[in-house]
Amino acid sequence: MSTAKSSKDKRVTTHRLLEMKERGEKITMLTAYDYSMARILDATGVDVLLVGDSASNVMAGHETTLPITLDQMIYHASSVVRAIQRALIVVDIPFGDYQGNSRKALDSAIRIMKESGAHAVKMEGGTEIRESIERILTAGVPIMGHLGLTPQSIYKFGTYEVRAKEEAEAEKLIEDAKALESYGCFALVLEKIPSALAKKVSDALSIPAIGIGAGPDVDGQVLVTHDMLGITQEFKPRFIRHYADLQKTIHDAVTNYLNDVKDKNFPGKEESY
Repeated sequence: MSTAKSSKDKRVTTHRLLEMKERGEKITMLTAYDYSMARILDATGVDVLLVGDSASNVMAGHETTLPITLDQMIYHASSVVRAIQRALIVVDIPFGDYQGNSRKALDSAIRIMKESGAHAVKMEGGTEIRESIERILTAGVPIMGHLGLTPQSIYKFGTYEVRAKEEAEAEKLIEDAKALESYGCFALVLEKIPSALAKKVSDALSIPAIGIGAGPDVDGQVLVTHDMLGITQEFKPRFIRHYADLQKTIHDAVTNYLNDVKDKNFPGKEESY
C-alpha cells in the first residue's frame, strides 16, 4: 500500500506537514471555495485545501485578487470547512486586512478562525509584515507565508512574469524565507520563481516550501483547482497542467440537456412520477 493511501484517512495538521517534509513525502495542495467541490477534493486525500483570494478571480470574475473582502473570504472558508474530514484548511487574509496594521491583522485572523472554523491563515510578504505575523502568532493562529509572485502586490510589480530572476531579488527572497521561518510560520508558498532558486530555498528551510510555478524540487505543489480541471482555460501560464477538460464536459452536458428539453426527450417516463 502506498504512503498516500495508507495516510489517506489521517487528519492533516501543521505538525504533520513538517513530518512530511522531514521524510521527503510531497505535500499536495489545491484551492477550494465551496462545499460541493471541497467535499470531492477532501475525499481524494489531498493534504491541504487553500481557500484562496483567487476566489476573487475564479468565483467572482474580478481581474485581480484585490477586490475580495474579509466577509467574503469567511463565507467561502465556512463553506469549505463544513465539507472536510481530513484536509488542513488554510485561508488567505485578503488585501488591506493585514498590511501595515498589526492590530487589524490580528482581528482579521481571529475572525477567520472563529467564524469559519479554518485551521490556519496565509499572508503574502516577507520582513515587511513581521509585526503582523508575530502579533497573529501570539493568538495561536498558524500562518503560512507566501513569497515570489504575490498577487496582492500586482500593481506594484506591474506584471505576472517570473519573480527573483535577478540576483538582488533572489537574495532578498531567500532572506525573507528564512525570516518567515524564524518568525514562526509553519510553511510557505513560493510562486512563479526559478526552479533552482526554489530548490535553494526549500533546502535552506526546516518548514515546507510549497510551489506553484516553482519547479519540482520543493516540498509540495499547489494549483488552482479550476485551472487544473480545465474549467477555466483562458488563463494558461506555463506551470499549469490540465488534468481534465471540464469546460468542454460541462458545455457538452448542458447542450445535451437543452436539446433533450427542446426535443421533448426530457423528462421521460423513468424521470416522471
